[in-house]
Amino acid sequence: MGAPLAPEKRLAVLAALCDGNSIRAVERMTGVHRDTVMRLGLAWGDGAQNLHNRVARGLSCSLIQVDEVWSFVQKKQARVTEEDGPDVGEAYTFTALDATSRFVLGWYVGKRNEESARAFMNDVRARLVVMPAMTSDGFAPYVGAIGAAFGPGIDYAMTVKNYGSKRPRRDDHRYEPPRDPFITKKTIFGAPNLDAASTAYIERNNGTMRHHVGRMRRLCQAFSKRLPSHRAAVALGYVHYNFCHVVKTLRVTPAMQLGIADSVWSLAELDAVLMTAGPCEGPEKQPLAPRAPETTARELPNGRGFLRVVGGGKGASPAPTPSPVAPAPVVAAPVEPLFDEKGQGNLLAWRPKGQLSLFPDG
Repeated sequence: MGAPLAPEKRLAVLAALCDGNSIRAVERMTGVHRDTVMRLGLAWGDGAQNLHNRVARGLSCSLIQVDEVWSFVQKKQARVTEEDGPDVGEAYTFTALDATSRFVLGWYVGKRNEESARAFMNDVRARLVVMPAMTSDGFAPYVGAIGAAFGPGIDYAMTVKNYGSKRPRRDDHRYEPPRDPFITKKTIFGAPNLDAASTAYIERNNGTMRHHVGRMRRLCQAFSKRLPSHRAAVALGYVHYNFCHVVKTLRVTPAMQLGIADSVWSLAELDAVLMTAGPCEGPEKQPLAPRAPETTARELPNGRGFLRVVGGGKGASPAPTPSPVAPAPVVAAPVEPLFDEKGQGNLLAWRPKGQLSLFPDG
């Protein structure tokens, strides 16, 4: 058994991995052998999953965005043969993000199918205690997965981007979307607010995670060779994002915004917590409380939900007619006497102090 790695070396390896470097790049940068880097990565990944299972439970996230990120293990799906195992090929990362705090409350690595979507939604459902409003892209298995996990009472909307068929004929157009994509929003369950339905935050998070997890990038040599290593790297990346990454618009980390942490974690704190985090299973499903609506509402008794106040409708009462306003009483303006104290007449004394009148009374 070799000598234990110095703390400075361990933090250098952790920093290099969280910056999206490959295993061999970390070896060249830190001087630590790649086998040691792999063992540390697996240990940190297991600790990150246990830490997330311990803290990400009983959450009251009211607006959730979900999406999936493409990656692959060992080879791309088109190159997979019958001799390859089930772990080889595409490995999509399903992600759920709280739009208010940017906290990633759940992820799942698997194939892009209904089985993975259901496992992912069941995990997200077990971490919540409040019925959320949810938005996803046009991936069809989300409908059955969300309906089975949350029931038809959830406010769920889909946002679909209809890209045009005309592509610019340039060398860099392969991964470039159109400048003005047409977004279609539709209601799937409940009555979601379509104005607030969006996947912008989760798509921005996908780009951030491609930077911090090198195994999720396109057209590079940092892809995973085994599925357990890929899942460990994904877990480490998302836990580092939740506790160490400061969101520019919030000026705090997602965990601080959600109230789980009270400060920005350093790499030394993250290393200490991950290495000492014992095994922890995922949370069990709990009853969901109704979400407090953003609009005008009245809470029903016995915790049965909220009665939202909406305008119009068949049973709406007509608008009250304004009551007639009585005219203001006319107060006569003071009139000066026709004669002064000396008995001399004042011909203009009859004119009132207000507006001139051509035909004064009297």
